[in-house]
Amino acid sequence: MFTGIVEELGEVTAVENLGDSSRFRLRGPLVTEDAKHGDSIAVNGVCLTVVDTADGEFTADVMAETLNRSSLGALAVGSRVNLERPMALGGRLGGHLVQGHVDGTGTIVDRKPSEHWELVKVALPDGLSRYVVEKGSITVDGVSLTVVDAGDDYFTISLIPTTLALTTLGIKQAGDPVNLEVDVLAKYVERLLGSRTDSASKETVK
Repeated sequence: MFTGIVEELGEVTAVENLGDSSRFRLRGPLVTEDAKHGDSIAVNGVCLTVVDTADGEFTADVMAETLNRSSLGALAVGSRVNLERPMALGGRLGGHLVQGHVDGTGTIVDRKPSEHWELVKVALPDGLSRYVVEKGSITVDGVSLTVVDAGDDYFTISLIPTTLALTTLGIKQAGDPVNLEVDVLAKYVERLLGSRTDSASKETVK
């Protein structure tokens, strides 16, 4: 479980294409200082399992399912990535509850800079707009953010100087893909309400 508060701006140092999967080597001295084999690290919002660590870098295997559902397949040597270690029980929850399970990829449509912040518009893939609400939380490339405006096929977010400086969202351009994870609580509520509706319908038919 993560919070969407990026700890470090890392870098891809090696990519090995294994056919239906890939092996990534990523540099992140901070997130690897206490990491060991089997631990989890979120990379652009995707929860990956550490295979090994050495000299401030870690290796992770990325399966076809993850490559198909996220933008990690587009990473190359030199790509910058957002890194976060799992939250520690008993610690402060700075963002919101994030699983590191990407729901889909969006596309940055537009960026409108202001003097001290920037408004970014992101196009939503089909099926996710019902989970995105104004003033609600969403994770974009692993960054916990508050939705400013929610449309039928897009949402907007405001990025403060800290986010622009310390995450990849400061260098993303219009047309770039981003990993999206909606609030898991919304999905559970939808499922539970759907089950109740189905049960009620069956009772009515009887």
